[in-house]
Amino acid sequence: MIFLSALVTGLGLGSMYGLLALGFYVTYVVSRTVNFAQGSTMMLGAVLTFTLTVTLGWPSPVAIVCALAACAAWGLVVERIAVRPFVRRGSDAWLMATVALGIVIDNVVLFTFGRDPRGMPPTALVTETVDVAGVRVQLQQILIPLVGIGIAVAFTLLARRTRQGLAMMAVVQNTAAARLMGINTEAAVSAAFILSGLFAGMAGILIAPLFTISSTMGTLFGIKAFAVAILGGITNPWGVMCAGLLYGVAEAMITASFGSTYTQIAAFSLVIVALAVRPDGLFGRAEVKKV
Repeated sequence: MIFLSALVTGLGLGSMYGLLALGFYVTYVVSRTVNFAQGSTMMLGAVLTFTLTVTLGWPSPVAIVCALAACAAWGLVVERIAVRPFVRRGSDAWLMATVALGIVIDNVVLFTFGRDPRGMPPTALVTETVDVAGVRVQLQQILIPLVGIGIAVAFTLLARRTRQGLAMMAVVQNTAAARLMGINTEAAVSAAFILSGLFAGMAGILIAPLFTISSTMGTLFGIKAFAVAILGGITNPWGVMCAGLLYGVAEAMITASFGSTYTQIAAFSLVIVALAVRPDGLFGRAEVKKV
């Protein structure tokens, strides 16, 4: 019974990790860069939702839409300020610049939102439960995997079946050819970072009712999500989502078996072992480099 409960918890956590990792995926496959402020963007989504709904009393649907819009806009800011100027010069300094912007937004939230963690007021999604093989499962714990997998499906269809999605994927394959085909490459990269911000914001909003909200909540989540992206094979969207689910379940099982003291040690040790065996990720493929 304990392990079934851990499985349900792990699937919810894993879906959230997968959503964050999809943000790393989409920026990498379009621009060969990643947004290391992704965890901070997740935190921003959770904090804004709490502030708009609890502090200001806005209706939840309006607050969620505004929080997602802010996270998308922040993704664009990261691309314009911390990525584009360095990529144009052929510098890898975007890596440190995105980390720095994440620290900046963390501290802005710390000074405005406060240091003390806060919890979302209970809603029907948290208080109402259903029985699954004798285990009481919150509706929120069911909603998170459904939304996470649904977004992965929608994004895959967008990338493979629409003109805009194919244009985004074509940019990194051959930037010069994409420009000749009339594709606005800079707009495609910006769109990738906007999507990255949306994915992070969704993860923060979904996880907010189950965790306390604070300015520091995104740091560890962001690190875990990047580990998941690498573990799944960062060029494979389904691999990234599956790796998120596997990591979340493994983490929950370790906590149920040995306690939370050993969770991070054991979980990251498993990631190291997996990457030692499969350097390109569990579901990734080695890239063929033309010379």
